[in-house]
Amino acid sequence: MLRILIADGMEKAAVEKLKDMKFEVVEQYYGQEELMEKIKAFDVLVVRSATKVRKPVIDAACETGRLRLVIRGGVGVDNIDVDYARAKGIIVRNTPNASSSSVAELVIGHMFNLARFIHNSNVTMRQGKWNKKAYEGIEIFGKTIGVIGFGRIGRETARKVKALGMNVVYTDIAGEINGFPEYKYLPMDDLLAVSDFITLHVPYSGERAVIGREEIGKMKDGAYIINCARGGVVDEGALIEALDSDKLAGAAMDVFVEEPAKNCPLCSHDKVSCTPHIGASTMEAQERIGEEIVNIILDFVQEGELNGCAESL
Repeated sequence: MLRILIADGMEKAAVEKLKDMKFEVVEQYYGQEELMEKIKAFDVLVVRSATKVRKPVIDAACETGRLRLVIRGGVGVDNIDVDYARAKGIIVRNTPNASSSSVAELVIGHMFNLARFIHNSNVTMRQGKWNKKAYEGIEIFGKTIGVIGFGRIGRETARKVKALGMNVVYTDIAGEINGFPEYKYLPMDDLLAVSDFITLHVPYSGERAVIGREEIGKMKDGAYIINCARGGVVDEGALIEALDSDKLAGAAMDVFVEEPAKNCPLCSHDKVSCTPHIGASTMEAQERIGEEIVNIILDFVQEGELNGCAESL
């Protein structure tokens, strides 16, 4: 019987589908040390962002050779050592289509928060304050938004903000992308110079931030940054400096270097709209992610890809 470990949770209907197919499903989060022992008894591992599938976990799985498939319920796979897993004969999949709309809508929600001080006024109103004169905002209509990373989520964000009357420019590691004449491609430095809002949709390499002090220095005075991608792609220290000096008017953060965020100065900054990594946390996105995971597992079984870990490749 195929044994599936769902380490970071999964939509209930999708779990029931797997159980109805007579697969053995275990829903349990394990820390790294315990996971290294438990993973030896599973054929499929399903994770979100909390569980890290690094070399020690992969090596432990290969001691029994049972683990054949790792699925990341979401877009990025930066919490998985993908190349190493594949070199060991383990298939790695993700669900890139399921959460694009949800993340794009969160970007827009944060943008409205920043433009109209919704995040601040919601707090001060609860404190009995009437700070009407302090909350003169801006309209997003006619403003320029720079999209860094023009994959699925970046494109969906561009489509939605275009409908709101924004001018969209983008940059991407692949350069200009065919088929999107309604958006203007710019090199990074040019995008930084013209954008009123900047939204990031790129993975974190684990090395240098995409937006650091140098990049912030090239941005328009009074611009805004929105990061619903990955913690680390924006240098948090440099961002705080830019907010404190009024170089930037505001920032929105859904992702952080440390998660859960503890004693986070950005979270308490009055120029920051923050959320606890909820980009894909909608009922619709979770249903789509669950369905996609079920289909991946079914395809995996039907194709008979049961080779397990390789000794070496």
